[in-house]
Formats: sequence, structure tokens, C-alpha cells
Amino acid sequence: MGVREAVLVLRDGRVFRGEALGAVGEAAGEVIFNTAMSGYQEILTDPSYRGQIVTMTYPLIGNYGCNDEDVESRRPWANGLVVKEASPYPSSWRGRISLGQYLETHGIVGLQGIDTRALTRHLRDHGSQDGIVSSADLDVDRLRRRVQALPRIVGQDLVKDVTVGAAHRWSEGAWTLERGYTDPPPARFKVVAYDAGIKLNILRQLRAAGCEVIVVPAATPAAGVLEHAPDGVFLSNGPGDPEGVPYLIESVRSLIGQVPVFGICLGHQIVGLAAGGRTYKLPFGHHGANHPVRDLVTGRIEITSQNHNFAVDPASLAGRGWEPTHVNLNDGTCEGLRHRELPVFSVQYHPEASPGPHDANYLFARFTDLMASPTGAPKGS
Repeated sequence: MGVREAVLVLRDGRVFRGEALGAVGEAAGEVIFNTAMSGYQEILTDPSYRGQIVTMTYPLIGNYGCNDEDVESRRPWANGLVVKEASPYPSSWRGRISLGQYLETHGIVGLQGIDTRALTRHLRDHGSQDGIVSSADLDVDRLRRRVQALPRIVGQDLVKDVTVGAAHRWSEGAWTLERGYTDPPPARFKVVAYDAGIKLNILRQLRAAGCEVIVVPAATPAAGVLEHAPDGVFLSNGPGDPEGVPYLIESVRSLIGQVPVFGICLGHQIVGLAAGGRTYKLPFGHHGANHPVRDLVTGRIEITSQNHNFAVDPASLAGRGWEPTHVNLNDGTCEGLRHRELPVFSVQYHPEASPGPHDANYLFARFTDLMASPTGAPKGS
């Protein structure tokens, strides 16, 4: 069988031609780039990538294949994948199938064999934008017309696509090389976790920190959360524009001050909006496992895993009792917030990693410290 052609067409008309990868078909979404060197399976299954076509900047992807453990949700959520070269012969004792087979099994359309450096520079210089990857229809003019008709990501509610349908409890602990996923320690706190697209490793880290975890749909009102009598509330990561989920903003606004709150990524943005601040769209977002962040509480530098297209404007919260706790060293954007008096804090990045470094894992202990002393501000690490 010959090589099947595929094409990527961007909203601004730029075209990249290469080879088909994964499922044959067509996928549309916002085209972004991720600077992680590995972790492609975790990235594909991270619900925060709903609505996006992910470009991996590292040129060799798929070297260790895919397995049954390195997943962050019940299914892959990324709309499409673009790589320079996908290894057809993976080598790993944990690998079960190749990346191409994994994409095909889950119906994900991909593209390989293009200059991903050129695509990344284009997105960096001109901003993330909508695009279509197709291995079914290669007529560029037709694809350009279709990409022009795509809805913009701003204002969309993508959370409703990825959240759970009903509340449930989570019992699995952290992963170890020797035993795989382990039984967690006895629970000391009860936490209700809003699922706006929550990563499984967040749930595992909460359990490993001694929390009983009840996961609830994103549309759960504050009263429904308080019925569980939680010691704390966790706000998860998730896809898209935080202003597209006003129901979650309203629930969090009602919870702040009543119970300790910890938010990650989209949850951080929801905290900012619930506090009366504003968010804005970044030119090309932060996507990768190597972003430097300064902890303003301790002065330490952390290398962090990130995936977000929007940011909180800390100036919009001036005079409201809020202060930034972390700052991105690449562009100076806000990476963390806390209230000076109320028991609530949040970070824009992913302390649970998966993929990525574990520099910021201490934040889960900061959350349990907050629940142990709910009238105080978050403690330093």
C-alpha cells in the first residue's frame, strides 16, 4: 500500500502537506503547539485539549508506543495530532501498540511528515488559529472555505462535552514503577472535585494526599456541593474559554468563603472570574512540560507542565483582597492567586504533571494544610 497523503489548512490560508497518521478522515479545531518531548498519550487523553489539534514540537514522537496505564481520562479528547515523524516501531516494555495504531483505534485524524518547526514558528508569530487536518478530502480550496466557517473558540462551552454525567467517588492512588497504581492512604479530609475535564492524575494525587474524593459534574450548583459537607472543594482543569461556563463561575462565587478552595488551570481562571476579575486569550497559549514559574511566596523557581490558552489579569482583582502568588518567567503572566483572608488559592499550571516534572507537587499538601486550618491563608511550602 502506498503512502496516503494528508493536508493541514489554517484559517489564514497557510497549507502544510504531509502523510496521513492514524484514522482516515477530517478533523477541525484550534491548532496549537506543545513543547513536551514525551507524554503524547497523556496529552491526547487530557480533556483540556478538547477542540484542539495538537502539534508536537519534538521531532520524534511515538518511540515508546502506547499502553493501558498512561491515560488521563476515559478516552482521548484531542481533535487531531500533528508530528514530524511518528515511530512505526516503538520499543518499550510497557508499550502495547504504536501511536499510529492508537490514533486509528480511537478515530483520531493525524498528520506527519511536515516541518513542525515551520508550523510552530507560524503559530508563534501569528497566533494559534483554527485549522483542518484531512486525509479524506485534499482539495485545498474546499478546505479553506470550511475552515473559514468554523466557530471561534472564544465564548464556547467545551466543558459540557468532557464533564462526567453523574457524581462518583475516586479510590485509586498514585502510580509506582514497582506496583503500578496503588491503594491510597486512609482519608483525612473529604473533597468535592468539580469535573470540568479533570485529569485522572489529579484525582490520584488528591487521594495520595489523604483525601476522600467525590467527583461531581461541572454544572453542580453550590448547594449540591455543600450537601456532601466537604472539608474542601477542588476546581479542575478543562478546555476552552472560562467565560463559556458561567454556571461554574456562579457556583464557585457562592462557595468562596464557605469552604477551602483549590483550583488548577481552568479552575484558576474560574476563581479569577468568580472573584470579579477578568480573563483574556493568550496569543498562542502555554502548552508543554518545561515552563519556568516563580513562586512569589517562597522565591523558588519551578519547571511546570502547562496547557492553557487563557490567563487571568491580576490587575482586574486589585483592591479586592487577592494577590498573585506565581508568575510565568517567559511572559510575566499570572500563574497563581490567593486571597489574603479567605481560604482559597489557585495555580494556572499542573502540579500533578503527567506528563511533566513534579516540582509543584507540594501544592496538594498546601491544600490539605488549608483544610486542616480553614480560617488561615494558604501556607508556604
